[in-house]
Amino acid sequence: MKTYLLTALTCLLLACSGKPENEAKEAEKEAPETAAETTTVTFTSSQLTNAGVQVGTPQVEQVSGMLSLQGKIDVPPQSTISLSFPLGGYLKSTRMLPGMHVSKGQVLAELEDMQFIQLQQDYLTAKEKFELAESEFKRQQDLNASKASSDKVFQQARSEMEMQRILMSALARKLEVIGIRPERLQPESISKTVAILSPINGFVSKVNVNVGKYTAPTDMLFELVDPSDIHLSLSVFEKDLNALSIGQHVTAYTNDEPGRKYDAEIILISKSLDQDRMAEVHCHFEKYSSRLVPGMFMNGQVSVKSKRALTVPEEAVVRWENKYYVFLDQGAGKFEMLEVKPGSADRGIQQIEAPELTAATRLVVRNAYALLLKIRNTDEEEG
Repeated sequence: MKTYLLTALTCLLLACSGKPENEAKEAEKEAPETAAETTTVTFTSSQLTNAGVQVGTPQVEQVSGMLSLQGKIDVPPQSTISLSFPLGGYLKSTRMLPGMHVSKGQVLAELEDMQFIQLQQDYLTAKEKFELAESEFKRQQDLNASKASSDKVFQQARSEMEMQRILMSALARKLEVIGIRPERLQPESISKTVAILSPINGFVSKVNVNVGKYTAPTDMLFELVDPSDIHLSLSVFEKDLNALSIGQHVTAYTNDEPGRKYDAEIILISKSLDQDRMAEVHCHFEKYSSRLVPGMFMNGQVSVKSKRALTVPEEAVVRWENKYYVFLDQGAGKFEMLEVKPGSADRGIQQIEAPELTAATRLVVRNAYALLLKIRNTDEEEG
């Protein structure tokens, strides 16, 4: 009886100790299946019929010359101005907000500091000393002409006048840098504030100050954008670069307002490719619109020469997380997602490219979004 109990307890302990190992092995087996579910989906024949899913093969067709590109509104460096002030001071007032339109010469803000008073005082003092030195030089010039004054005294008077002229001119240039016109400065017009003026016609894109804050010469106070040179930057795949040339017409539109078209022209094609084998194409708008804001995403269509390529109906291509996919038919109702590079689209036909694709590849050609929807719902249920 004791032997039987001992044997039973031993078996029980072994069974308990082996359970975690078995569970770990089961989890390892299930892990690949879970990962695969994010890119594969299975339908029964009745589900395919009810969802309206059809399977076919890509067709080699003559693709019309319309290349669809994506990009965004950009501003060249020379049209973006980071505005600072050469002298430090406390911000007295400003009414600027990002997005406000400004005119050249418009007051953006006012700074206040004691050094502004000192600079004006130094200039007016130097001006008075120069006038005195100039008068003394003329007097000594007359005396020297009649030999009533030595050449040494005359030279000293001229040297003193020139030194005061240099000092006055240097202080005048400093006043001009901070926006004060020295020729209009009078003792009664000395001010403790100076105005920061807009150097361009454009709009404010950034405001980095607030009233009462002390600003240093290295601080960027405002960022201004000149919209007259605003342009469209589009991304194009390496394979399509040869189809583009400078001067080609581009029709641009936003996702929010596809019916509102903006005409542009290609002005520059980049010769360097990024990690995705894409290059930048810069386009200049024929007419500026205030609706166009830097950073705004836009689409562009370019007319190019027609060519033969693999095509599928547009509803065979789905977009997910900014990538494009088709569903390959693996048989027995199983479908696998394959990333593709979209090309031009015309009359409901979409050009696609992928190393795995041929004219004999079987894939979903109709209602592919039904498969994507099932994958997304499955992921949400598991999450």
